Amino acid sequence: MTAEQRAAAIELFDDGWADRAVATRLGVSRWPVARLYGRWRVRGGAALVSASRRSFSFEFKLEVVQRFLAGERKVDLAREFDLASPKQVETWARIYRNEGADGLRPKRRGRPPRPAGQESGGQSELEALRAENERLRAENAYLGKLRALRMRPQRRK
Repeated sequence: MTAEQRAAAIELFDDGWADRAVATRLGVSRWPVARLYGRWRVRGGAALVSASRRSFSFEFKLEVVQRFLAGERKVDLAREFDLASPKQVETWARIYRNEGADGLRPKRRGRPPRPAGQESGGQSELEALRAENERLRAENAYLGKLRALRMRPQRRK
């Protein structure tokens, strides 16, 4: 959706139109309009202003999810907790159902730290030599098998 279409959609929401009707009226896909409608239900006209990315504590997410699973509406929770969209509540609930409470814990970003004493390849020198030795053994066995097959007399058809 373009910025003009989003602004027009907000005006139509303010006039009482629902997401499907707005999508049809503007001739755009329903799904971006539905997401915008969810944000509009929480933030009103400020739905066009992008919310800054905030990080939330484990306890905060857990409380929101538990209240959602207890039956509270995701729109009401998003409004109460000043979330960007009700979709965030839905996402946290899905993670909670799939991974349990630990899924809501913050995760480290980026590449995991390298253990001390390892080379840049992620293996110690001994591990690298063992892996190379294993590869050479397999290559040697393959070549020996190939040589044996070539030495075998050909069968006539």
